[in-house]
Amino acid sequence: MAVPASVKQLLEQQNVAYTVSIESAVGSSTTNLEQQRVRGGGVARSVILSDSAGWLQVVFPADCLLDISAVNHLLERSLRALAEPELRVFYGKHKLDAVPALPRLGGIKTLVDQRLLGQELVLLDSGSGDILQVSRKGFAALAADSVICDVAVPLQQLEARYQAVQNDEADIFTAVRSFTSLRIKQRLEETLDLPPLPETAQRIIKLRVDPAADINDLAEIVEIDPSLAAQVVSWAASPYYSAPGKIKSIHDAIVRVLGFDMVLNLALGLALGRTLGIPDAGPMGATPFWRQAVYTAATVEGLVTAIPREHRPGFGMAYLSGLLHNFGWLVLAEVFPPHFTAINRCIEANSHASPHLAELNLLGVSRDQLASWLLHFWNMPDEVVVALRYQNMENVGDREHGEYAKLLLVAQRLLQQRGIGQGPQLAVPDHIYAELHLDPDKARQALDAVMESVDNLDSIASQLTG
Repeated sequence: MAVPASVKQLLEQQNVAYTVSIESAVGSSTTNLEQQRVRGGGVARSVILSDSAGWLQVVFPADCLLDISAVNHLLERSLRALAEPELRVFYGKHKLDAVPALPRLGGIKTLVDQRLLGQELVLLDSGSGDILQVSRKGFAALAADSVICDVAVPLQQLEARYQAVQNDEADIFTAVRSFTSLRIKQRLEETLDLPPLPETAQRIIKLRVDPAADINDLAEIVEIDPSLAAQVVSWAASPYYSAPGKIKSIHDAIVRVLGFDMVLNLALGLALGRTLGIPDAGPMGATPFWRQAVYTAATVEGLVTAIPREHRPGFGMAYLSGLLHNFGWLVLAEVFPPHFTAINRCIEANSHASPHLAELNLLGVSRDQLASWLLHFWNMPDEVVVALRYQNMENVGDREHGEYAKLLLVAQRLLQQRGIGQGPQLAVPDHIYAELHLDPDKARQALDAVMESVDNLDSIASQLTG
């Protein structure tokens, strides 16, 4: 694409020479370009923030996380990422597809992270898909009227913290002590004062390990909870499963449509999902909790069936992991209510970075740690605990039950490439596919099948939301 006229004009006004970087030609897909921007050192990106005092532009390295709390502290403001409707107006006015990493575009007050000024060559997002290359002197000229500051944290540094073997309970203790007013007691579960594992979930977990359990036992447990029973029946009756005839009971849903293992894990996931409240507000543009849960579970379901039978992980545990993959977001809202808004603001301003890195930077603990700790405390299956704890790690290796975490990583990245979920559009590493014995083409075909059923899946999600 051509460099936008508004960008050319600003460069010419500042008498800054530039070239279109050969990096622009690397990969034509949004996924490849986004991954390149995030991982490639030296590339600058830009976001526009706003509050009642007006707009502010921030230019920072794309391999860093913008610390929006640091920006607000520096300026004594309450900024958040500009809403999408206002962004579209801005794009239309300047004929752009994204915010260019050029300071003072449109006369907006700009902050520039100091890391960019130390580079011999600076690569700039042009706002049209091309990446421009300017000299250090040229970029300094562009930033001459900007506020130079330190408001970014290297993603590599955050990822190293996330990947390291950690004492999750110690990390959670530290975060609670620093960011809440709760009194620290001897045991973390007493400190957090989280609700106990629901009785329905307790009975289902006991049923899972009972070799004599049968359909009647499961149906009896689910039917005790009218709301849960209605959700399971509506799930089975959904056009997504194309069940012949009308589903009249839990027994019918188990025998004719979903099967014992599916209903057991579905009921367990739904019972846990209702334990904590769904937050009223999240990051702008975020996929609603239950919609994301349903899509991820359906995608994991398709991925498992695409793996050769002799290498398949357990279907029930994989499905349950998909349904609960974002459970940590609910725990975050429950444990850190005063800081939940700040977390959302940081995620909004860092669409190029995975949300768990924003949480780690702000709180010192991620949703994955919180969810896995709580589920372990509730004596949930190890497969699910491991899946949620390591779902964002590319190098799980041969860790026991690691295949469930790898399935979640594949499902989430494929969905993110279709605009479902949160975070950047990143490729699935080849070694993950190889370790799962999953053919990449078959994985994409599984996702295509899910996307063909979006109306049916949305209907299921809306029933859960209600």
